[in-house]
Amino acid sequence: MKQSDLYDVAIIGGGVVGCAVARRFVLQGARTVLLEKGSDILSGASKGNSAILHTGFDAPKNSLELQCIKDGHAEYCDIRTKLNLPLLETGALVVAWSQDQLARLAGIVDQAHLNGVEDAVLISAEDVYRREPALGDGVQGAVWVPDEHVIDPWSAPYAYLLQAGQNGAQTRFGVDVQNGTFDGQHWTIPDQGGAIRAKVVINCAGLYGDLLDRDVLGQMDFTIKPRKGQFVVYDKAAADLLSAIILPVPTEITKGIVITRTAFGNLLVGPTAEEQDDRADASVDQATLKMLMNKAEELVPALRNMDVTATYAGIRPATERKEYRIQTHADKNWITVGGIRSTGLAASLGIARHVYGLYESMGRNHPAPVDVAWPKVQNLAAHRPRDWAKPGYGEIVCHCELVTQREIEAALDGPLAARSPGALKRRTRATMGRCQGFNCTHRLARITRGRMTPEFSVGDVDD
Repeated sequence: MKQSDLYDVAIIGGGVVGCAVARRFVLQGARTVLLEKGSDILSGASKGNSAILHTGFDAPKNSLELQCIKDGHAEYCDIRTKLNLPLLETGALVVAWSQDQLARLAGIVDQAHLNGVEDAVLISAEDVYRREPALGDGVQGAVWVPDEHVIDPWSAPYAYLLQAGQNGAQTRFGVDVQNGTFDGQHWTIPDQGGAIRAKVVINCAGLYGDLLDRDVLGQMDFTIKPRKGQFVVYDKAAADLLSAIILPVPTEITKGIVITRTAFGNLLVGPTAEEQDDRADASVDQATLKMLMNKAEELVPALRNMDVTATYAGIRPATERKEYRIQTHADKNWITVGGIRSTGLAASLGIARHVYGLYESMGRNHPAPVDVAWPKVQNLAAHRPRDWAKPGYGEIVCHCELVTQREIEAALDGPLAARSPGALKRRTRATMGRCQGFNCTHRLARITRGRMTPEFSVGDVDD
């Protein structure tokens, strides 16, 4: 075997964690390949979330999850300008609506301080209404957490992998890893384009991480228990009703239903927490969506006069235990990154740092590159300048989201070019506005003809 045919690491899974891990390993000098069974990154659990950059104020104390969230939050804030990633500075309010919930707020503040989030403070109902006058009657008090913020959930992992690629990483799509062999030093993973050989494998397969461990590693130390979360997206006018993220007092089972602005100028409500066996069923149902709307309109009465733009569901890769399931199998040159539930977006950069530390503990390290490329991604956030405000954009293709022809063309080119309608949506937000593609699908079909599979067709713009 030639050394040039051998990767230091093969990362399986192109969700937000896999993209962040690829970036970290490349920046540390490892020869890296990322394998994704879909036609684009974020094809699984990572494409449906609430897009909150958490501080870890309510994470289990002294947990790996807490450390990864804190490290991830800090690194995102440190690198976002270099990658042109947005940060919508909202802060969050954990709002008590009953005396029982009010009595629990002091404990939330105490935990936040123990977790190092020392600026979390208890505020009165009067202070809550001064901040958020659109909230309904009944607020008893709240915990104010100023550094909880909102980000773009798709541009961030795209930027991580784009930077990884520009610094030497390879990405292969359509690689569904179901078997492989380990000779004591190297892994060989079959692929239609030729076998992939790597010294170390990192399992970032999300909803299928336990099955990957079972089928390839030969042992399974946890079981994925899919947890669906349904969301309702209100029209952009609704975003003016709130300035902060509105969080409920959490329970043992779930953080509960959140009401938050999005980076794209909408208002988001969700998620639910529904246990299910199916790892791919991200369908929504009218009864649950109605429940979410009723709850949101109870807490923010003015939402009764607002239209709903979209609904969607995400599936979290929960396991039988609450903690992250990150484990090294040093004897087989394998690291498993499993059980990354609702905090994966915020924690991904921190998880990547932790995983590289595990890799070093296996006696492996590399000279880091001296000249690092920092690509800038297109801004999609509504609170920052968009492409349509710059001359020469061609035409507005998607009027609901003000997506330009120049943005569409750019998304169809380059090393991580959009090759499916879903990928194009996540790169540009085309078809994601009020009309849900009714007015722009025909134009998109013409622009993308022959350049993606499946191609856009009228009435069929989903993944």
